[in-house]
Amino acid sequence: MIKKYLSKLGFDKAIIFTSSSSILNAIGSVMSVFLVVKYMTNIEQGYYYTFGSIVAIQIFFELGLNAIITQYAAHENAYLNINNKNELEGPIYHKSRIASLLRFSTKWYSLFSFLLLICLIISGFLFFKKFNNNTNTAWALPWIFLAIGTSLNLFISPIIAFLQGIGKIKEIARYQFISQVIRLLIVWSGLYFGVGLYVLGIGSICYFLITSTLISYKYFKLIYNIYQIDLTEKISYYNEIFPFQWKIAVSWISGYFIFQLFNPVLFATEGPQVAGQMGLTLAALNGILSLSLAWINTKVPLFSSLIAKKNYNELDSSFKLALKQSIGINIFLLIILVLIIGSFHLFNITISGKFLSDRFLGFLPLFFMMIPILLNQLVASWATYLRCHKKEPYLINSIIGGILCTISTLILGNYYGVKGITFGYMLINILMLPWSYHIFIKKRNEWHYE
Repeated sequence: MIKKYLSKLGFDKAIIFTSSSSILNAIGSVMSVFLVVKYMTNIEQGYYYTFGSIVAIQIFFELGLNAIITQYAAHENAYLNINNKNELEGPIYHKSRIASLLRFSTKWYSLFSFLLLICLIISGFLFFKKFNNNTNTAWALPWIFLAIGTSLNLFISPIIAFLQGIGKIKEIARYQFISQVIRLLIVWSGLYFGVGLYVLGIGSICYFLITSTLISYKYFKLIYNIYQIDLTEKISYYNEIFPFQWKIAVSWISGYFIFQLFNPVLFATEGPQVAGQMGLTLAALNGILSLSLAWINTKVPLFSSLIAKKNYNELDSSFKLALKQSIGINIFLLIILVLIIGSFHLFNITISGKFLSDRFLGFLPLFFMMIPILLNQLVASWATYLRCHKKEPYLINSIIGGILCTISTLILGNYYGVKGITFGYMLINILMLPWSYHIFIKKRNEWHYE
């Protein structure tokens, strides 16, 4: 009975493990809230979540390549099979191209993970030294640990993306789930024993060690065999990947200025306490978005394979069902979040004499943030569908959205604080939705009937 009900909601093994990780993140965030409130000051909470916003500059080094690796691998893998010796079988043309993709991506990330480490350390020190008004908060060494962990996880990300592209989504999701469980246990233990801001870096490094160990144990031979394939044909970076990647990169960089600018601006203008409220609220909302998008993101290899075979009817049918299911999950979880935060206010729930309601944004700015989360679910789903065609139609849309949100955040944040930032963000998303939908319909019809 339960299995039948879950099937109607679109659950499969890939979604179960992926969504389990997102659910675990959501539960972990809630548990972390209690521990952060109990064992950290308001000031430390501000650092805790602002760390995450600054670490997100890794997007400038990844430049959207992970998504491209998954899509390109899926397109080539549509004509290949893996035998019981962990070797690829199929046309030499596609075997060679997929091997060239693996070689290129591992070399690219080896360089850029090192550059990210240097950049994170320097940018973090510059930011926190300039806006650090509380000299009692020890942030420097914890920041270095987090920079190391972030760089290591970027280093293994192309292998993860590649394996997902060749159909190992549920297996990778399972390993990431295991790593996430252990990471959370480490973070919680660290908070309990007073490790403080160090928990982020230690947790990130442990996540890398566990994930890389699990993947190596299961897929080292497969990856090695693919890497050793003679290259008679190559996926050209400059002719195939770069024309697609630079558009994805600009779109993702624009997304950084949309999603990650709030905390540093509030940290600088209103202090770490308000930045902490925004960070905790964003963590909950982004957890909801990540969970609901699992219904779309786990279908990327399927969508890419159907596009490669020009099976557009099945493509649209699969996408519409996944979109309907993901929107339903998104709305349901947003309602649950409001009820939970409302209970904090209604029953004045405290931990160690500290009100939990004080750690989240107020209801009005929370509402202003919830509307864009639902709209982002739609736009991100449309964008994923179209990007599986190895094209990026949302470039101009993303640039304009990023510019508007940056201007809105800096100006309204300066004059009206957190309410101004959240209202401006909501308004921009509402106004841009019709344009995003127009792009989706136009490009889908154009590419399927050209």
